[in-house]
Amino acid sequence: MQTAKLKRTSLYASGANPINMIQAAFYNEDCLVYDMEDSVPNAEKDTARLLIYNTVRYHRPANKYVIIRVNGIYSEYIDEDLEAAVRARPDAIRIPKVEYREEAVRICQRITEIETEAGMEVGKIEVWCNIESYLGLINAYEIATADPRIVALALGAEDFTASMKAHRTKAGMEIFYARNMLLTACRHAGIEAIDAVFSDINDPEGLKEDTALTRNLGFDGKTCVHPRQIDIVNSFFTPSEKEIKYALRVLEAVEEGKRQKKGAVTLDGSMIDKPMELRARTTLAQAEAAGIAIGGMRK
Repeated sequence: MQTAKLKRTSLYASGANPINMIQAAFYNEDCLVYDMEDSVPNAEKDTARLLIYNTVRYHRPANKYVIIRVNGIYSEYIDEDLEAAVRARPDAIRIPKVEYREEAVRICQRITEIETEAGMEVGKIEVWCNIESYLGLINAYEIATADPRIVALALGAEDFTASMKAHRTKAGMEIFYARNMLLTACRHAGIEAIDAVFSDINDPEGLKEDTALTRNLGFDGKTCVHPRQIDIVNSFFTPSEKEIKYALRVLEAVEEGKRQKKGAVTLDGSMIDKPMELRARTTLAQAEAAGIAIGGMRK
């Protein structure tokens, strides 16, 4: 069974499409993002806001990390969006197009005010900030550390490449630096890094290549634009049997070295260092979170 700690996949469900919202709860994504922003026409903003509020507040799907994406910080809808989103009590609120630390601070302060007014537990709702421009990327670390609520940054590749006057490609070299810069900010801040979408829903092989790169770089998860992408992305962010077995062997070798009071430990002819031990523990933690039974695991 999934746990709320997993953030391998985030799937958007448009607040303008009730059927889409209902169906989204039955897929295998870890994070379900109810969207008030790009997928909702201006004429339907009020209706979508009400629908999302009632869905999250009274018909919340089980075993999902539930997020509400509000409209832009400077939009005419942001005040009403935040009121509804906070009072709906999601796990997190996703803020689009954050570019400065002060913007993140202001949003988090407003969330605190609404929680207090509503008699809610202050600080429970987390915040994800979408980084979608070169300014947001330059200020990524400042944004990531703006408030304890902020637990993730997510890269928005389409808007980012537009801000750079770059062309979006499947190979993704135009966002390679952005991916690494965002990752560095997240790792330094101790929060999670969510990769950009792969837009072509009819290219599963391309998605596999893109997700393999994403995982190898160090991302914690990826945003999906269609349900058929979910299982592919999940598979890359779930440790394989081979990886789990090797991680167990690494930790077993480390423990044996401690018992024998060895200063250096080897496995299959290679020296085991602290980074290898850390990777092994991370692999097993990810497997455990994914519900994989691991016999003999040493934490």
